[in-house]
Amino acid sequence: MPRQSTERSRWAAAGIRFLGGVVAQAARIDRAVGTRSRAVRGRPGCAVVSVGGLTLGGAGKTPTAAALARCIAATGRRVVIASRGYGGRARDPVTVVSDGRTVRAHAEHTGDESLVLAAHAPGIPVLVGRDRRVVGHRAVSGFDAEVLVLDDALQHHGLDRDFDLVCVDGVAGLGNGRVVPAGPLREPASALRAADAVVLVDADEGTDELATSLGERLADGVPILRGRRTATALEPHGGGEAISPKTLAGRSVGLLAGIARPASLRRSLENLGAKVVDEKIFPDHHAYTDKDLAALRMAGAESSVTEWVTTEKDAYKILPRWVEGVRLSVLRMEVEFDDPDALRDLVLARLRACGRLAD
Repeated sequence: MPRQSTERSRWAAAGIRFLGGVVAQAARIDRAVGTRSRAVRGRPGCAVVSVGGLTLGGAGKTPTAAALARCIAATGRRVVIASRGYGGRARDPVTVVSDGRTVRAHAEHTGDESLVLAAHAPGIPVLVGRDRRVVGHRAVSGFDAEVLVLDDALQHHGLDRDFDLVCVDGVAGLGNGRVVPAGPLREPASALRAADAVVLVDADEGTDELATSLGERLADGVPILRGRRTATALEPHGGGEAISPKTLAGRSVGLLAGIARPASLRRSLENLGAKVVDEKIFPDHHAYTDKDLAALRMAGAESSVTEWVTTEKDAYKILPRWVEGVRLSVLRMEVEFDDPDALRDLVLARLRACGRLAD
């Protein structure tokens, strides 16, 4: 490599590291100021549980929030889920995505993740709003909530909470440990000191080193639990009978995704025995158009793909007429905790201890 090009690369790398340092310091200040100020702001009259993560997407936060909400609701507690509605156009202080019986919104208005929450937590109201303190008050006044579960809220400092659950991808971990743009972190890893528990998602037998590394960053006594994304159903896009995802075994499939870590979907498909022979990858929260799917329609018999597979998040933003003549299926994934009772009991014990829940 020419010397001049090498020098440019060094300067570019130094610039990225500098920007990462600036973002990290801004995140530290935001957390410090937010943590102090939220204590004096009015909070809703219910317990507040946050599910969040340190990395930019892909750690399984949304399905984990839904799974935790189901666990708590199964004890008879009245639970409401709050989401920011990232990617949606809703500007009202609070939008009811689901009242626990009927889904009232669509992805363009309230974002794709809110609909995933409603689908994975049936019977539990899902609300969207930028200020989740306001959403919390609506959860209490409109749904008599006892527990408010916040999706993707580790960096949301406007609302005091009673329990912070942090999700970490068991394969990617914290990456290089640097803050964007130098790495995958939203804020420095020191923020893990705020966690009351950590869930390693898709952790396998080789993640003991990661668990040890995370444990060194946590406060004393903070547990590290484990869970995994599990394929539970394969559904035709646009409606139809769901079948077992195991039917993908041996098939040559295409991967269609606009998520933070498409590698996680690829891993799930390969674990099911599918052969991923083509991929159409878009940015996270991508707003699909007809043109995006034109290549799938035109491929026809010339393609080696027998079936395209996408995620629930993506499926909500793809109109059926855009994929006419294309066999497109939606892989439904849920997070299953290795010990759901332990996590549920841990959260409820903390909420009782701080006086937010009666025995």
